[in-house]
Amino acid sequence: MKLSCWAPHRVGANHERRRDPRRSRTQRADREIRHDRLSILAPRLAVLLNPVDAPVAETTLRDVQEAARATALPIHILNASTNSEIDAAFAALVSERADALFVASSNYFHSRRVQLAVLAARYRIPVILPQREFVEAGGFMSYGTDITDSIRQVGIYAGKVLKGAKPADLPVAQSTKFEFVINLQTARSLGIDVPATLLTRADKVIE
Repeated sequence: MKLSCWAPHRVGANHERRRDPRRSRTQRADREIRHDRLSILAPRLAVLLNPVDAPVAETTLRDVQEAARATALPIHILNASTNSEIDAAFAALVSERADALFVASSNYFHSRRVQLAVLAARYRIPVILPQREFVEAGGFMSYGTDITDSIRQVGIYAGKVLKGAKPADLPVAQSTKFEFVINLQTARSLGIDVPATLLTRADKVIE
């Protein structure tokens, strides 16, 4: 059986066979935007991880710690893998006096985006997720893989396999296109003044 797959998360470096020059440029832009979006949410940031999705949680934690060091922001780590644990995590934000929450990429968190948006509004906490659907549900900001572009890449790979290419000979490609979405309605309700420089980088601004 020939199988093509797509994963919304970063692939480890050990899976990389060929380096696309676009990837380094994308990573630099990714790092700059990550630092910018963290800096406007200062000074106390919390990060919500799903421990069940250990590889992604570990990678996200490493990336967030790097961005936090670059912006001199302290971070507080929270874990949740059930609905009740998500509720508890938001309650902990109050006791920790966190100013913002960054939610790691997770299929489970994506499925609970409405719950996350409702809790964010209830506790008046700006929340960032990787998926744009969260922002469309009322969340503050998202930055992550462009799903449409990723699906297109899967189609290209499938076409190569159907034409006779051996899957083992094909490189594991990483996403080179990302979406940055800001919900200005949510920002206003939270009293956040989003810098114009950040708005100009957004692929979509929900008015």
